[in-house]
Amino acid sequence: MGFNCGIVGLPNVGKSTIFNAMTAAGAEASNYPFCTIEPNVGMVPLRDERLDKLEALVNPQKVLMTAVEFVDIAGIVKGASQGEGLGNQFLGNIRAVDTIIHVVRCFEDEGIVHVSGRVDPLDDIEVIETELILADMETLTKRIYKAGKMVKTGDKEMKLAMPVYEEINTAFEAGSSARSVLTEETAALVADLNLLTAKPVIYVANVSEDDLEGADPAVNAVKEYAQSQGAGFVVICGKIESEIAEFSEEERREFLSDLGLTRSGLDRLAEAAYKVLGLITFFTVGEKEVRAWTVRDGALAPESAGVIHTDFERGFIKAEIMGYVDFITCGSEAACKEKGLLRIEGKEYMVKDGDIIHFRFAV
Repeated sequence: MGFNCGIVGLPNVGKSTIFNAMTAAGAEASNYPFCTIEPNVGMVPLRDERLDKLEALVNPQKVLMTAVEFVDIAGIVKGASQGEGLGNQFLGNIRAVDTIIHVVRCFEDEGIVHVSGRVDPLDDIEVIETELILADMETLTKRIYKAGKMVKTGDKEMKLAMPVYEEINTAFEAGSSARSVLTEETAALVADLNLLTAKPVIYVANVSEDDLEGADPAVNAVKEYAQSQGAGFVVICGKIESEIAEFSEEERREFLSDLGLTRSGLDRLAEAAYKVLGLITFFTVGEKEVRAWTVRDGALAPESAGVIHTDFERGFIKAEIMGYVDFITCGSEAACKEKGLLRIEGKEYMVKDGDIIHFRFAV
């Protein structure tokens, strides 16, 4: 199971620079609006230090990380919902992603033009949020009109969904997002609308090299806004991340250490994405391969087996499970067995982050 993150923001806030750093995909990053037209896509392996420790113990033939797809979506401007800039083409690209990474410029640079002529992170956020809400309002208005007719004919599904539509519409009129009023239950009733403002968001404060800790008041303003929305928040210096992308793993760690950082922006962004999407990682471990897998938090054993292969889920028998900490402490599967730390779980077992699993199945 992979997941994708759409990188959005106003033109010239550093979206493509950060995308390039994340993916080393060579997306064009230039100092003029609408440099990105078609969305650039890159798959990025997600670093997990637990894999390093498992590799050191098992010495497998190969190690495979889980991955995230980053989609660099062109800059959105005021009026995009009405076709300004490249308008709905951009908004359509956003509908296809699992979560939105909203890059906000929190640095001054006379050499890089800001589309509104000034750096004001909260104003930038409002522009993007407003355009997404307006686009969603258009979608919802059409649905309410259609649902009203269906309710009159006795359609039970539409009768159940109509109050949710109306609640969301009230939120839109107040300038709020769909996710501000949706619960897990009501979100399921409107999932087919694929509302832009129902998607989870991570706000990324793109800072200068002189503010890697995000001490600037503008950064704090974005952080407070993200917290008020229940959204993720990460501080990243796009310029630094671009430099790191060119380094070897050893050089990367040394460079980060010299800057007083323990993890790169990608690592912190991946953690934030996992959190807002409700994802966890489990591992499969063997001499041929040590591999990380992504699954939703709360997934039962058969569903998790299906992430590896649909046959595993269909023919699920049982799961042999060791905790990551137990495995590292004991040093091997055999040692875990001796100490009674390898357990057998059935179909009702809820997989936990860090579980090391061997699935038994028959098709």
